Amino acid sequence: MNGTQTLNRALDILFALSEAPDTLTVSEIAEKVSIPESTTYRFLQTLEQNGIVERRGKSQIGLGLRILDLARRLSHQMHRELLPLALPIMEKLTAQTQETSILFVRTGLDCVCVQNVRSQALLQFAVENGRVLPLTSGASGKCILAYENERIIHRVVDTLGTETDKEALLIELEEIRKKGYSITHGEVDPDIYAIAAPIRDAHGLIVASLSTCGPYFRSNPMYDQRIISLTLDAASQLSRRLGNNIDYEFR
Repeated sequence: MNGTQTLNRALDILFALSEAPDTLTVSEIAEKVSIPESTTYRFLQTLEQNGIVERRGKSQIGLGLRILDLARRLSHQMHRELLPLALPIMEKLTAQTQETSILFVRTGLDCVCVQNVRSQALLQFAVENGRVLPLTSGASGKCILAYENERIIHRVVDTLGTETDKEALLIELEEIRKKGYSITHGEVDPDIYAIAAPIRDAHGLIVASLSTCGPYFRSNPMYDQRIISLTLDAASQLSRRLGNNIDYEFR
């Protein structure tokens, strides 16, 4: 097994543990990642030595405290780099659209709101920082998912109940990539529409989605076209500040 394969297996184990509602046994982990128990045990020993996983009771394995340290550092890095760059762009977007703008990032198989700028309109969409939504529902989550790697996409798609639902989501994700944005009407909240564009870094990797959200009754083809254009422009500005020089175009 070469270095890349070893890393992939270790990541598979961490993903399996992160998605489990509780701890797992070595046998359960081996089954989830499709490798022999003896190999799984060796990986777990190395991860345990580095504090990435830990034993909790007889034969029970869970994520270790080192993961929390990494998560905190990632959170601090994001707040230090992404949010200060995003806020003025979001404030301008909200002023232009008179609608609420929100920034979501992926966390596991969900997405979480890390910044919002509320509209000053009498009727407005309000969302609090820390709000968690599934990647399978709503413009913000679907926009992130559409640009994720195949491993993440299939992990999320596999959580859906029927083959029809899985196929429909894959088709929708492909459409999002073709258009360059996601739009939903009443999907998370029946009274709200949302338009989301991807935020990508210097390597083209998805780091967040920037969305404009407002009351459903204001949405119509002409209005949507204007909001889409402004949201794509704002997302392009933020991506450029992160080192990505691709301009987003309304298609």
